[in-house]
Amino acid sequence: MNPREVPEAYYQQLYDLQAVDFVLVELTLFLDTHPDDLGAIQQYNQFAQKRKQLVQQFEFDFGPLMPFGHAYTKQPWQWVETPWPWQV
Repeated sequence: MNPREVPEAYYQQLYDLQAVDFVLVELTLFLDTHPDDLGAIQQYNQFAQKRKQLVQQFEFDFGPLMPFGHAYTKQPWQWVETPWPWQV
């Protein structure tokens, strides 16, 4: 897939995933210093679940995000298709 042919949904889903990843990093840092904060733990778990859903939808629509067994692929092997998430 040529980068000019990438649908807007690709960019939106990738943006949503990056936003959730940012929240998870921040919550991880917070929980490192506040390990007993139940509210933060609950938020972390909610966003971890949301991330899982976003990844599942992205991979269904556009192919795997990570190699080496972290994602399933369809036939034909999808890693030869471009652009890869880090190329956009």
